Amino acid sequence: MPTTPEPQRRPHGSPESIPESREDHAGAGGDATREGMPKLLPAATPAATVTASMAAASLEAALKPLGEYTRTLKGVLPRHIFQPEPWRILWLLPLLAVAVAAIVAVTRFDLHWGIDLALAVVIGQAFASLGLFGHEVLHGSVVRTPWLRNLAGQVCLWPFAIGPRLWRRWHNVEHHGHTQEHGEDPDAMHTLEEFHARPALQYVYRIAPPVRAVLTLLSLSVWFSLHSVQMLRRFLPEMPRRERPVVVAQFLLPVASWVALGAWMGFGDWVFAYLVPLLVANFTVMSYIVTNHLLSPLTPVNDPLANSLSVTVPRWVDVLHFNFSHHTEHHVFPGLSSKYAPLVKRWCKTLWPERYHEMPHWRALWLVCTTPRVYERPTALIDPVRQQAYPVLGHGLERLAGAGTGNRAHSVPAPVPVSAGLTDGTQLSPPAAPASDTAPPQSPGPSAERPATRTADRRNRRRGGVAPRTTTP
Repeated sequence: MPTTPEPQRRPHGSPESIPESREDHAGAGGDATREGMPKLLPAATPAATVTASMAAASLEAALKPLGEYTRTLKGVLPRHIFQPEPWRILWLLPLLAVAVAAIVAVTRFDLHWGIDLALAVVIGQAFASLGLFGHEVLHGSVVRTPWLRNLAGQVCLWPFAIGPRLWRRWHNVEHHGHTQEHGEDPDAMHTLEEFHARPALQYVYRIAPPVRAVLTLLSLSVWFSLHSVQMLRRFLPEMPRRERPVVVAQFLLPVASWVALGAWMGFGDWVFAYLVPLLVANFTVMSYIVTNHLLSPLTPVNDPLANSLSVTVPRWVDVLHFNFSHHTEHHVFPGLSSKYAPLVKRWCKTLWPERYHEMPHWRALWLVCTTPRVYERPTALIDPVRQQAYPVLGHGLERLAGAGTGNRAHSVPAPVPVSAGLTDGTQLSPPAAPASDTAPPQSPGPSAERPATRTADRRNRRRGGVAPRTTTP
């Protein structure tokens, strides 16, 4: 069974007290709490504000812009992998066939409820795979003809009632353009200031951590759908007036179609044909999305090796989910076909082994559920009610959790007072960039890794690209 180490509390009034921008937070959230409720953290001291500013400046100095990675990788990757892969549009056929066949089976045959439930899981996995494939399609890695790309993307995202125009604005432009940038990335989590401004969020963190962990896990089954509605409300007013009816129609038509399906087949069958599959699809997709970035620091510079996490899953799961586990690689080259993500991964681990973050999917999901989602600073998470701080990836979390060390324990990393540093002596301030990592590596170079003959070139193209000749990480 998972075990949680004895928590360590932050001393009140310590120099590392959490910085806040509103002077009344301590009064509103601390003294005004109900009797018996834990108090929120006190207001910041001037020293804490200076410390936080220094930490943010140090973090920014340690980051590398996206362009540095792409320039280096384009020097060693074969050029043909950056072209669209139109034949992959055929993936729509088996995915739609499985979903439709299972829905028909639920509707037309009087099956035992257990069989209906199993079919609902199959439909849900087909919905999830369609959604992940639609994500790839709308990045332009399959087809780049706008009308065909949008049509295929709409079909793929139909179960989630998300239109291609909203998705491209929300995900392609805002999320990829400002990954983990506070105030810009629509998928980034809360800061302490936002926590104090949202009473509902304060009550969530008064729930006992084990119960909150279970609720977090259960929330994955509705999170994606609810978040997409929030994104519609957020971005619709910002879109050109002539596009708004199209965006609304791309949301309402799928909703109307699923409601009409329920009216035709009856509520009982509709539960197994759509409602349960939607919950399964939400859970599957969100189990990746929450691990992609929510354990990573907030970054003022879009550094995908610092603000993204790749997870490991069985190979057959990668096939079913279009290599979505390779998320760092996707943020380096968003428009690259997912079939080449393993090749990019090998090169990232070869060129930047000390910057690359990876862990088993189950472990990352466990950490998301058992740590808070409020940023005290860019490199530390905080439970403001219990006054417990946790480091993020790249700043101690992976060491405390045993990621990459062979430690198979399920224990939650111990929360620590920020002023005390981590249990291994590592402080929560960001590390300086390694001196050897400031320039693209001189070796291996492009000429050393590309095939010398046309025959070798064709052979490597069939294999999906040129792999590094260094020792496989």
